[in-house]
Amino acid sequence: MTQKRNASVPNSEELIKELRADKQFAAAYLKAALEELDDHENRAAGLLALRDVAEAYGGLGAVAAQAGISREALYRSLSPKGNPTLKTLLAVLKFVGMRLSVEPEVRVHA
Repeated sequence: MTQKRNASVPNSEELIKELRADKQFAAAYLKAALEELDDHENRAAGLLALRDVAEAYGGLGAVAAQAGISREALYRSLSPKGNPTLKTLLAVLKFVGMRLSVEPEVRVHA
């Protein structure tokens, strides 16, 4: 699934290429990102991952236009301190050809 990274190309560019090339990788990346949104300490990483996938599949400007929000508002929502609405989250997912799903939480009993 992951490809060897070229040291001369910044990781973000390589990541965007990999997300664009492998829809299953993008789905796994987004699933992990959504799980991070629930953890206050890792929330920024989750928001930036959503932004990465949006960039890989056409850019934030195109997502914003489809969602009916300004590009600046989308950038703020998907910034490290952002707080996207459900509408924004669903718009990003729909734009990249994915949907939100729910599964039971697995709890470990001590």
